[in-house]
Amino acid sequence: MNHFELVSMPPADTIGKLPDYFFPPYITLAHMFHAPRGWLVRDRELTQFVLQYVVDGFAYYPVAGRHYETRRGDLLFHRPHERHSILPVDEVPYVCISIVFHFGMQPFPYDDLFRGNHLLGNYADHPVDKMLAQLVSHYRQPGLLHQILCQGLLMQIFAEAARWNENDDARSSSHSLNIPKLVLVKNYLHDHFNRDVQIKELEQVSGLSRNYLLALFRKHVGMSPKQYLTRLRVNKAKELAIQSNYTVSEIAERVGYSDVQTFGRMFKKKTGQTLTQFCSNLVYS
Repeated sequence: MNHFELVSMPPADTIGKLPDYFFPPYITLAHMFHAPRGWLVRDRELTQFVLQYVVDGFAYYPVAGRHYETRRGDLLFHRPHERHSILPVDEVPYVCISIVFHFGMQPFPYDDLFRGNHLLGNYADHPVDKMLAQLVSHYRQPGLLHQILCQGLLMQIFAEAARWNENDDARSSSHSLNIPKLVLVKNYLHDHFNRDVQIKELEQVSGLSRNYLLALFRKHVGMSPKQYLTRLRVNKAKELAIQSNYTVSEIAERVGYSDVQTFGRMFKKKTGQTLTQFCSNLVYS
């Protein structure tokens, strides 16, 4: 049976039609979708839970009377029968990962986990980004092992989203005076992602000492500046793969790698798949 047909069915009706599923969560769809020009969804209701992750671009996303502007890295969640729309903007790409799932007859404590939120956080520079790509990749492959890996990844994503919501208040009130300096550093890395940036440059940009800068950056961003630079390169490579006809070698060069094999190893290490596999997971219809 077509997976898109499973999405529109009541949860109980899908269980016997899902191969290799013996316990929840039951995942009826996991795919990456590149919206064609003019595509939109208006006033849709599903009978299952949905996670919608923005890989690239922008879309308005009203859910149950609340309006969200979603950008790269945003992860949205909505419950069964919550009316929602997905409204991309003309001339702006929209690439998303959609995960549709349910727990059969078992309750899912979503309000305890997510505190009633639809927007579960932004994961553009976070391991959840890799987990979602891996989930889609495993879902495309048959067999019990891949289905269990999908379920395990989905549960990890729930845990990370719950942790994000728990820590949100603490993040918003901590060390606010240092945020402008971190913004300068991050902007500098964004502007120079296609070369190896030295820590001395970041010291000059921020006016902070090396050790304090590294500690502050890791505390607020969750990784070192070097790791952040690598994440920027991965995201830019994905963007170029989606929006251009560049070869892998050309993309590698444009994100700062003179050796395509070094780029390939880095990309697979960070995303769990090659750039070619990333492109093959895109759905255009």
